[in-house]
Amino acid sequence: MITTPTPSMLRALPAEHRQRLMHMAREVSFPEGTRLFEEGDRADRFWIIRTGTVELDMRVPGRRPAVIESLRHNELVGWSWLFTPHVWHLGAEATTPVRAYEFDATTVRTMCREDPALGNAVAQWVGDVLAHRLRSARTRLLDLYAPYGAGSAV
Repeated sequence: MITTPTPSMLRALPAEHRQRLMHMAREVSFPEGTRLFEEGDRADRFWIIRTGTVELDMRVPGRRPAVIESLRHNELVGWSWLFTPHVWHLGAEATTPVRAYEFDATTVRTMCREDPALGNAVAQWVGDVLAHRLRSARTRLLDLYAPYGAGSAV
């Protein structure tokens, strides 16, 4: 299981941008076992975890969903909200009770269009998270399905 943390909003965004986003955050809680979203559904929000663990998973035909990454404190849950067509590319489930900050994607996208500096900072942050998640997905899928040692040469 990949445990390297994704880029945190606290480290990625300048204080003024972080404060603007946190001003519109809503505190939410999810019991263990709650599906936050399903692959292919509309991506209309995202979260920053305060406490607990969320696992990202990917559908694999003929198999159980493959867990790609476990997310914890201060990590972003969801990036698909930023990029058209705004559809989740993975699924997510709370594997412990979770407390998080929830953000409305439409509102954040509007703020980013109206303030190019904020938009650039958010795009860079989410892009860094996306790049990390793609590397994690590749590594995890090689661990699960490739012949032994297949991913070691890359």
